Amino acid sequence: MKPNPIVWFEIYVQDMTRARKFYETVFQCTLESLPAPENAGASDGATMMAFPMSMEATGAGGMLVQMKGVASGGGGTLVYFGCEDCAAEQSRVEAAGGQIHRAKFSIGQYGQCALVSDTEGNMIGLHSMQ
Repeated sequence: MKPNPIVWFEIYVQDMTRARKFYETVFQCTLESLPAPENAGASDGATMMAFPMSMEATGAGGMLVQMKGVASGGGGTLVYFGCEDCAAEQSRVEAAGGQIHRAKFSIGQYGQCALVSDTEGNMIGLHSMQ
């Protein structure tokens, strides 16, 4: 396996409008609509909104996905979003309709993180070095 093996992520949602507003508010970014590939959910009415990404940058790209038959909520996988100071994003979570599960805490030499839930019941991590 290569170092830093995650190359893509998908966060499944039930209400795309609500979820998009949550992520755009917390991360102060604009998600971009992506068409569903013909053989991967388009016939199921899949809706996909991508996080800002660059093919030349390090890190994994990803998106929100709303697809019939795929539930949102906790399921054993946790995606961490890199932040300058995770306290800033954490401060916007509740106003955006989410919940703080564990406020910013130290992970020693590896920085700081916080655990929050979005409007769809998905838990995500926020990570920063400060």
